Amino acid sequence: MFLYLTSGTPELMASLQKKYSKENMIVLYGQENAVLLHESMKKSVFASPRSYEIIREINTLDERGFFVLNHIPVISESQKIFEDRFFERIHTIEDEPGFIAFRLLRPLNDDVYISLSEWTGPHSFEAWKASKAYKEIYESEKPTEGVNRSNIFTSAPYVKTYISGRPEEDAL
Repeated sequence: MFLYLTSGTPELMASLQKKYSKENMIVLYGQENAVLLHESMKKSVFASPRSYEIIREINTLDERGFFVLNHIPVISESQKIFEDRFFERIHTIEDEPGFIAFRLLRPLNDDVYISLSEWTGPHSFEAWKASKAYKEIYESEKPTEGVNRSNIFTSAPYVKTYISGRPEEDAL
């Protein structure tokens, strides 16, 4: 399974979703732009998407939720180490209140993985970040023998958040 991302204005992303209504697509609205997420077993309908292989998934993505995309630059030679370490830890997220779905995305054309999680809202995500499970995973991470973090990551990760479903103006 693959996941493709393209970005642009909210109006353009909504029109593409409507045009390809038989495809599995969700429009994500951010502060600066909108992103159209396309999950598919086949080639993307987008002209120039950011393309990823879904290597771990939990549950089905929902049309309405709060999405957190954690962009993680990984050195190509260290992808296996990164993936193995990630797989060991991610299962703890499933039992968190407000958790909806998860995807670990391996990049097809660059070195930036995406850890995509969907929550019922930003408060659920923030509550998870304050939880014991989160601290055990991220803050008390024990180094793997013979593995130096600087040999895995090319730069610091960064997070972008989005909501699905049209922001407040839809309610008008």
